[in-house]
Amino acid sequence: MFVCTHAQIWNILSTVTSRRNRLSKAGEGSVVEPQSGLPSPSPRDPLLYPDSHMDVQGYKWVRWRVWLCRLAAVLSLGLLLIVFHWRPRVGILARCRSCPLALADILLIRNSLGQQHVVNVLTEEMEEGSLEIFRDLEENEWRDTVQLYNEKKTLLRYYLFEGIRYFWLDTKGAFCRVSVLNEDWTCKDLYGFQKGLSHREQSMRSRIYGPNLIDVPVKSYMKLLFEEVLNPFYMFQIFSITLWMIDHYFFYAICIFIISTISISISLYETRKQSITLHNMACLVTNVTVRRQSGAEECVKSVDLVPGDCLIIPQEGLLLPCDAALLSGECLVNESMLTGESVPVLKTPLPAGEGKYSADTERKHTLFCGTQLIQAKRGGSGGSGAVAVVTNIGFFTAKGSLVSSILYPQPINFRFYQDAVKFMLILSVFAIIGTIYSFAILFRANVTWAELVIRSLDIITIAVPPALPAAITTGTIYAQRRLKNQGIFCISPPRINVCGKVSIFCFDKTGTLTEEGLDVWGVMEGGHAGFSELVPEPRLLHTGPMLSGLACCHTVTLLHGQPLGDPLELKMVESTGWTLQEPEGDGLALDAEFGGHKVLAVMRPPIYQLQAQGNPTTEGVAIVQRFPFSSALQRMSVVTVTCGGRTAFAFIKGSPEMVASLCRAETVPAQFSSKLRNFSSEGLRVLAFGYKSLDGNTDFSTIERGEIEKDMQFVGLLMMKNLVKPESPKVINTLRLAHLRSVMVTGDNILTAVNVAKSCGMVGSDEKIIFVNATSHTAQSTPTLRFSLEDGEASNSQGSVEIITRDLYQGGYSYHLAINGKSFAALCDYFPEYLPKVLMRATVFARMAPDQKTQLVKELQKLNYRVGMCGDGANDCGALRAADVGVSLSEAEASVASPFTSKNENISCVPLLIREGRCSLVTSFSLFRYMALYSFIQFCSVLILYTVKTGVADLQFLFCDIGLVTLLAIVMGRGGPSDDLYPCRPPASLLALPVLGSLFIHICMIILGQLAALLLTTSQECI
Repeated sequence: MFVCTHAQIWNILSTVTSRRNRLSKAGEGSVVEPQSGLPSPSPRDPLLYPDSHMDVQGYKWVRWRVWLCRLAAVLSLGLLLIVFHWRPRVGILARCRSCPLALADILLIRNSLGQQHVVNVLTEEMEEGSLEIFRDLEENEWRDTVQLYNEKKTLLRYYLFEGIRYFWLDTKGAFCRVSVLNEDWTCKDLYGFQKGLSHREQSMRSRIYGPNLIDVPVKSYMKLLFEEVLNPFYMFQIFSITLWMIDHYFFYAICIFIISTISISISLYETRKQSITLHNMACLVTNVTVRRQSGAEECVKSVDLVPGDCLIIPQEGLLLPCDAALLSGECLVNESMLTGESVPVLKTPLPAGEGKYSADTERKHTLFCGTQLIQAKRGGSGGSGAVAVVTNIGFFTAKGSLVSSILYPQPINFRFYQDAVKFMLILSVFAIIGTIYSFAILFRANVTWAELVIRSLDIITIAVPPALPAAITTGTIYAQRRLKNQGIFCISPPRINVCGKVSIFCFDKTGTLTEEGLDVWGVMEGGHAGFSELVPEPRLLHTGPMLSGLACCHTVTLLHGQPLGDPLELKMVESTGWTLQEPEGDGLALDAEFGGHKVLAVMRPPIYQLQAQGNPTTEGVAIVQRFPFSSALQRMSVVTVTCGGRTAFAFIKGSPEMVASLCRAETVPAQFSSKLRNFSSEGLRVLAFGYKSLDGNTDFSTIERGEIEKDMQFVGLLMMKNLVKPESPKVINTLRLAHLRSVMVTGDNILTAVNVAKSCGMVGSDEKIIFVNATSHTAQSTPTLRFSLEDGEASNSQGSVEIITRDLYQGGYSYHLAINGKSFAALCDYFPEYLPKVLMRATVFARMAPDQKTQLVKELQKLNYRVGMCGDGANDCGALRAADVGVSLSEAEASVASPFTSKNENISCVPLLIREGRCSLVTSFSLFRYMALYSFIQFCSVLILYTVKTGVADLQFLFCDIGLVTLLAIVMGRGGPSDDLYPCRPPASLLALPVLGSLFIHICMIILGQLAALLLTTSQECI
């Protein structure tokens, strides 16, 4: 007999290995899912909703079966309904008959993990002709025509599952997400919606898409109580208490009833409190302004928004209630709720074109639901505000998908939890054996049938302790509280135990290992004649393309008169001495000053520079088009015009390799590679600049990025010093002493990354770096794989393989491998057999795109690593969620960018997290073994006492279960972790030989001791 004071943890144990997958493949009895890409995070993010097959079977109610089941439920005192609650498929088969999906009233959904859900098919009456708004779909694809009172009515058949609406497609014979209607929109289509929807179109779309709500239901206390009591744990508790009352264990049964009532009350309060918190965070209803087809602007509730609505964003911004593509104007957006990145991002208008719209590739032009629009400008009437088109609503938005990731978290493939379930099954087998034995013993003792049944069933309550699930989570609960006190917030408590088994930790560089801000180290102009002398201060440069590029090629904006933007760009602009001016009011005055071009911002040089040139006027340079920085493209560009619009220039800024590839070869200095290598080896952040002249009569508002970023002229390099955070070397050394691998994953240059790796201790002073260079297949060459030592000495492929395989599985780390994103992609595609060997020795991964960071984490997991990832949350969202342990350094409390969020913006949280994980895992492990051993000892003791026709008294049970076990379970987890990290990681398997052997030996010793005491006692003569 056991007591559980954390009853809600049973649910955690039963769901940690489960996942309600959403994505499915098309086919009979299935759900068709669209395959277009969305931003990370997004509803179709494979990390949140892995590809799976979701089987859907259709059924119709059978009236006589329904009434028969109701009668059986009454006769069974409700037990049949409990069975139906636990096993939905049994309830459906008992009351319904199978039928085609097209005729189904109710659906049985089964995901790839075997979870079953029952949903009702709903209908919505539509107006005739409403299909015209979706001409791209076949006319009868989604409607079902029925004959009713000699009148044809168009019915939309759909169902809701986990907030997502699926509707019937007759031609495909399956249910489809409603997002299929807008997944093929092109950029040109979105601009077509700029004129607005008519009231009729909006009404039709609203009926099909449903309301724009991320609705997290908050259940009443009565409903929560009903669901809690139907939990298998509490059903077992009710069974046990009833059994004990019949067996006259009144005092013990009353105590357990009181404790269970308190446990249920606490559980209900916490569950409802969390539901209310999540509901308030997810639900957003506000007033927004939309443009109608007539040209009029109308204020509507955000709940009425539909994809295709033209949204008018006010100048002061708003909290966005949907995903939208920005068509006109610029928006300054705080995306910290989604990414954890505290620096606001500047969004620019979507380029017009025939290409398919994807928020993943057009992230810089997409406004995501739940983000705070701080400021909008140069897009609406009068030059203020901005214009956007709604692309997704409700759970299809970025915020909706992240709320879903909290409601239906990813499965945690952790052996400890899997073994815990198996161990419970083993105890159940022993309980059955003990029940049979006690039945035989008591039957031979000629006890009454009532006592025979009660005593036999009582064995089950002893052998299978219901407190075991609570025991294995006690350590997790205490660890979560300690982490919160240290400024580390967790939205997935089961992952705390996983922290204890981490074997490799990946770190982003900028903002994680190094300081967020950079200091300008120097500028070097370059051209076909070579590089000039190094200029330490950009403001000392003579007027020319390099100085103009430094001053103008950025996305810095003003908020209440203060410059705001990326820290690197802020330092760059500050170093030039130029000042930023933005249009006021309708901006027509500035537009006129610069030849009628629509001005986004003006950069004006300081007076002393103008006086040095003999020009005391305040002539500036206007920025008329921006193409923001993209991690995938590794560059950004702007278009500028001079006063009067007489001349125009395009400037490009980005990684030196990328910029050089977009410049004319004759303009790139011959010393480019050697200079880049030297600067990068010193740990400097190097950016390259290029420019070209443009026709001032061009309409720059519609010019495409590809037309700008080609045939550029190389103008020079900017070097910035990025200092390593003082905490980084200490943490890396701590991890190294604990035999935990540290890996750097960055988008910076490989030589810069190697220098930082040496500075923070990832690479020792006596260790060498081997660069991995892989090339892809081209028309002129075959794929190659080469390795070169740090001093530049190259080796052939075969010899290199010998180097990286020598002493591969030994403890020494004489060599570290370094690879860039381009080589990593070629290695994965053309040399997959060498990929595991490279991953096992690589320490530096440079020029990695965001999706490559995610791929790296997954490849490491395939090698049975428990992978941790620490980043700032901006470009690392995918990798943070893919990792077993993702830590986002952010000021946002409980950011949903990763399972863990640290308010301390350095990596000192990593050792603390690992120590707490080990403490939690060891505590859970120890409590599990202790309680399993105790239950088995009590189980054997009761069977021995049954053999001699006696039993344990009421107060004895009470003292053992409450005084010994429960008290110990509460106290054991409060010890806290060790102050140091040690090389030995705690075990995670409950079914390992040492664990089972230890339990077996202890049980045998206790049984032998009890039998010896029994024999010794019975051999004594009675006095």
